[in-house]
This record gives sequence, structure tokens and C-alpha cells, in this order.
Amino acid sequence: MRLVVFDLDGTLIDSRQDLADAANALIVERGGSPLPVDAVTGMVGEGAALLVRRALTAAGLDTDLGADLPRFLALYDDRLLAHTTLYPGTAEALERIARNATMAVLTNKPQRPTEAILHGLGVHACFAHVIGGDTPFGRKPDPAGLRHLIAVSGSSDADTVLVGDSAIDLRTARAAGIRICLVKYGFGFPLAEAEMSGDEQVVADPGDIPSAVVRLAP
Repeated sequence: MRLVVFDLDGTLIDSRQDLADAANALIVERGGSPLPVDAVTGMVGEGAALLVRRALTAAGLDTDLGADLPRFLALYDDRLLAHTTLYPGTAEALERIARNATMAVLTNKPQRPTEAILHGLGVHACFAHVIGGDTPFGRKPDPAGLRHLIAVSGSSDADTVLVGDSAIDLRTARAAGIRICLVKYGFGFPLAEAEMSGDEQVVADPGDIPSAVVRLAP
């Protein structure tokens, strides 16, 4: 493969605790009771605005995204790397893939915290391009960001693979007409599994991603 594009949350990084802590801090400020971490984790994947709306609704609170979204992002900024880590084996997998392919990140997380997390975890330099969900390319499953990455990397649909954990990633790959590797350890895999057609590669460990990428090569 010439280009390997990674999702972020649930694929490269385990950010569940920090996202839940930020969402629950907002809920408590608004007078609600905190939600379980797993409940918040299930709301992740389609951008910060939807996460905020889902969390506040689940806590029985009204939503004013004009105020709630900036406040959530500020609370999350204070917690970006409090507990967030690369999944074990991810750094080594990236090193192996980088020997033969360009790598990029395509996430629905906003650009600024995405860049900060990648820098903080020491892997930003691995990626030639990073596209967040608040850029002009929109959010997955819109394939615009993925198509842009293919173009600027000099790759092609046949020479590109998306690595992700969710049904959103699966739909994005299908919309762009490229292959996908799904990771079972991620946040959204149970929903992705329900939409699989059998032509996907599925891995249980980050160390298995490089081999899966090779198997997806045309």
C-alpha cells in the first residue's frame, strides 16, 4: 500500500477516560449526575458536537451547543493527555508501516486537540498529513478528507487503506471506494461488525495491523 490512513480515537489512542471526564465535568457544571465511562465511550466517533449533545441528553439536560460545545472543548483541553495513551504495540506498528508507505490521520476529533495529542504522545512526525473533523473537508463518513489525502499523497484508491474501529470508518472507506482494516479493540467495533461484508481485514491487536495492510494490497 502506498497510503495508510488511521482513525484516531479507538484506533491509535485509548482516550476513553479523558473524554468521559470532560463530558462529565460539563454535565456536573450543568447540574446533572455523571455518566459511566462506557456510556460516554459509546457516544464517541461522530465529532465533539454530537458527543456533547448525546451526553447532555443522556444526563437529562437541555443542550445549547453555542455554549456547551466551547465549554466541553475547554474542559477537554485540560485533560487531553491525563490518561490518554497509544494502544500497546501501536508505535511499533507505525514504525513497520512507515518503511513502505506514507501514513496520515483522518479523525472526527477537532484539529487542534488532535495535533496536541499526537505531539504529546510523540507520534506526530509519523504522519505526513493530519485532518480533523472541523476542517473544510467535513466529518466522516463524508469521504472528502480521505479523497484529499489520496490526492496529496500521490496515491490511488487501489493503493490506499483506512484503519479504523467503527461503522463510521467502514462507511467512509466504502464511500471512497478503498479497502479497510478494522480493529476489534476499538470503541466502535461492535457496530462496525454488524455492517461488515466480509472483504475487510479485522485485527485484535495493533501489532497485527502491518500484516493486515499487506494482505489488503492489490
